[in-house]
Amino acid sequence: MGHSEAGAADRRSLHERIAADLRDEIMSGDLTPGDNLPSTTQLKARFDASSATVQKALQLLKEERLVIGRPGAAVTVRPRRQRTMYPAAYMAPAATGAPYRWLTEASKQGGQASTKLLEVAETVPPADVAAALNLAEGEVALLRRQLLLIDDEPVELVKCYYPLGVARGTALMERRRIKGGTPTLLAGLGFPPRLSVDKVAARVPTQEEYSALQLPSGLPVLRTFRVLRTDNDQPVEVAVMAKAGHLYELQYEFTAE
Repeated sequence: MGHSEAGAADRRSLHERIAADLRDEIMSGDLTPGDNLPSTTQLKARFDASSATVQKALQLLKEERLVIGRPGAAVTVRPRRQRTMYPAAYMAPAATGAPYRWLTEASKQGGQASTKLLEVAETVPPADVAAALNLAEGEVALLRRQLLLIDDEPVELVKCYYPLGVARGTALMERRRIKGGTPTLLAGLGFPPRLSVDKVAARVPTQEEYSALQLPSGLPVLRTFRVLRTDNDQPVEVAVMAKAGHLYELQYEFTAE
């Protein structure tokens, strides 16, 4: 027997379903920054729920940093909901002496952007990374793992992999941040970025992502798998990036051929 037209029943707990509907209203702009959420009485009637269930739903949204609740006051939408990120703006090398382009672009939306280098190591990369870099099975690549932050809140966990033939003997191998970012360094090494291809998917967060991004629940992360190519279609970097799906969205722009 197949599914009905309405689809399968929603088996989530009622408080999770309430939070999901309110979350959608916040993310779509029906509830704007500073707006009061409906009262507990209104939500009880709307969802045929108890006060305790409504409070559990609101607590989820508070933990997700989407709303603010103060004793004796209405629950309100946080001043900043989702941030829109523009990946195409980060690909080009920074101007001489300028900071990494992600820092300048992210700061345009308000807040202080920063990066924290977590690890630099030679490692056997995951299979999808190895295939994208044209590495043989078991072949080692260089990993640079860092956390991107805005106002000291973690935004994105980034793992960048490089063929050792590109990275060896360069600043990529050193455990320090690279002035201007890796696109600038790669261009200076004779590997100018020519084409960047992204694959974006929603994923359940790994334990590492859950911890690094300080996620409040099992909400999905946006995972971007980016392959950066230089002249002759040579892959020089694969970046695997994860950010909280309920706080960030990606914007791409296309022109008609």
